[in-house]
Amino acid sequence: MTDSYATHRLPAYVGALIALLIGAMPLPHWLGLLRPDFLLLVIMWFALMSPRSTGLLFAFSWGLLLDAFSGILLGQQALGFVVVAYLMHHFHLRMRMYPLLHQSLIILSLLWLYQFILFWIDGVTGHPVNTWMRLLPGLGGALCWPLVSGFFGRIVQRH
Repeated sequence: MTDSYATHRLPAYVGALIALLIGAMPLPHWLGLLRPDFLLLVIMWFALMSPRSTGLLFAFSWGLLLDAFSGILLGQQALGFVVVAYLMHHFHLRMRMYPLLHQSLIILSLLWLYQFILFWIDGVTGHPVNTWMRLLPGLGGALCWPLVSGFFGRIVQRH
């Protein structure tokens, strides 16, 4: 086990726990529509910057925890987290070369893929939500990506 492997695990777990709690905080309806999935953003950041410290099992476990915490179909968000984490792991070397603006556009497309997976599962299970407002959290996540990236970059450097 290398030093960077061990030092990135603690911020990953603490960051994911804090993101889970932030996601549970109540917000006004208009602000809740834009609320990004902070837990997914944390998983994406660690999959991008430290792929050896967090893997697909990390994404799946936190997705199951979020499913249980949210009270929705068990495995729904876990599947979406694993698909997005896999793509981040697969393309992490390429994505690191891009500036934050380009990364934010890629993050937007991955967050919309995640929303499409949830939309598809909701449709299969008979709980369709057919409104364009479903895409707003992805937009909020892409706008928050530079902040998340800068925050965790500093935390991991200090740790």
